[in-house]
Amino acid sequence: MSELPEYTVADLEREEAFDVPSFTNDDAVDLGLAAVEVIDERGLDLAVRIVLRGDVVFQAKLGASGPGNDPWLAGKAAVAARFGEPSLLVRRRHEEAGTEFQPADDGERAHGGAIPLFVAGELVGTITTSGEPDVVDHATAAEALRRYAVARSFATS
Repeated sequence: MSELPEYTVADLEREEAFDVPSFTNDDAVDLGLAAVEVIDERGLDLAVRIVLRGDVVFQAKLGASGPGNDPWLAGKAAVAARFGEPSLLVRRRHEEAGTEFQPADDGERAHGGAIPLFVAGELVGTITTSGEPDVVDHATAAEALRRYAVARSFATS
């Protein structure tokens, strides 16, 4: 990827939330495989983790990703779960306001790459990627969600 994607708060607010009628462990694996496909196509060094109801249901580490990505995966997911919105949006809002992000605990990381998963309006999990610049992490997770939704004929809301 030669140019980094750019996201403003407005861009991120326009992205549709991933909110589906149901989402099982099998669905989480399918979403994870969609993410692996995107990572492979783009030649990225990324780890991807899908957490559903507090359980890591899917994880893969591609290219040069490894154990160093684990705290980033957990920290970004914690931010997306706490705020119910993408971790990059949380970061951009703080940057726009000129305020420093205050983590609820030492592990939270307000960097792009984690997107919340909703079932009928209830936050049930996250998809998180880590290993590239955070805007690439976000773009990869968002594309995996888009592909999953298209394959399942879900309209995200």
